[in-house]
Amino acid sequence: MENNNTQRERLKTLFKHYKLDREDIFTMKMGGRKIPIVTRTGIEKIMSHDNIKLKYEVIVCERDFCAVKCMATKETENGTIEIESYSTAQPKNCKSTYYLEMAEKRSKGRAILMLTEFYSLGVYSEVEADDFKRPPQPTPPTDKDEPKTNLGNIEQAFIDYNS
Repeated sequence: MENNNTQRERLKTLFKHYKLDREDIFTMKMGGRKIPIVTRTGIEKIMSHDNIKLKYEVIVCERDFCAVKCMATKETENGTIEIESYSTAQPKNCKSTYYLEMAEKRSKGRAILMLTEFYSLGVYSEVEADDFKRPPQPTPPTDKDEPKTNLGNIEQAFIDYNS
């Protein structure tokens, strides 16, 4: 992958490389900044694109707390890259009572984003926290309501990201 100078350029290159579109990414305001969030479908696209292999280890699983380790591996022309990520789920950080499943999803998303350099650019998975959910989407415009500018999906996502 090409080496871009700015974070925005690097993100745009990654989004295009993994063929992510508006259904796969959205932004969320946090601390005065817009943070890029990748949806579950986006995580699956990234995983499939790079043929990433996952293994899980349940570290702790109790009634009100679960911790899971995800080991993600991908082959590159320079060899094998491996990442380990840990995630937890408990009443303090999870609205669902399916703590084991949520810890698994969180560790998966985090490991894949770390392995593919998204995480180092401040991108999170939507399952990282209960607050990271896509806001309700407006009804798509009809033909007569079509906007005058018809930007591609990724370009519109970057307009959203930078506004």
